[in-house]
Amino acid sequence: MAQFFEIHPENPQSRLIYQVAEALRQGGVVVCPTDSSYALVCRIGEKQALDSIKRIRQLDDKHNFSLLCKDLAQCSSFARLSNDAHRLIKTLTPGPFTFIVDATKEVPRRMLHAKRKTIGIRIPDNNIALAIVEELGEPLLSASLILPGEEYALSDPYEIREQLENELALVIDAGIINGENSTIISCAGDQVEIVRQGIGVAPMLED
Repeated sequence: MAQFFEIHPENPQSRLIYQVAEALRQGGVVVCPTDSSYALVCRIGEKQALDSIKRIRQLDDKHNFSLLCKDLAQCSSFARLSNDAHRLIKTLTPGPFTFIVDATKEVPRRMLHAKRKTIGIRIPDNNIALAIVEELGEPLLSASLILPGEEYALSDPYEIREQLENELALVIDAGIINGENSTIISCAGDQVEIVRQGIGVAPMLED
């Protein structure tokens, strides 16, 4: 049975943020708000939690998971970035963007795209997500809460709890978040290009 926390989206209660971090430290899967949708998150090294997220989303090893980071400095341990990519991410974050990057050896193999050895990184413009990462002291592994057969993430935390409470440790209620897709930008290799246009606007990459 999942716990259910109402957390203020602008001024997250530090007591509740601490309890969320504890649930994550104990290996739980948490539903967390981001600036584009609700997401499933867990600690990077928790294999069982990762397997739970894969099961909920019905994902295979070709999915690019994302790391929710608090800033670009935290990303640098997990991503190999060219100077151009570094400048681009610094310009566009925090914001609703996912950057596909070449992963460093710090990223567990089971989190990587099977063939490309890439990972997604995000620095979301969301106070709750950033507070959790800050409290935890490390990035979170994340995947948007898009159930199989759906195009967009679930938006209502009560509906999320009703559908998934036996799969989760905790659901954060930050109100209704109409699930929209982040803009995906590939910075892997030598090219920088928009892979999927979502709600994030990157005018410097538009034709």
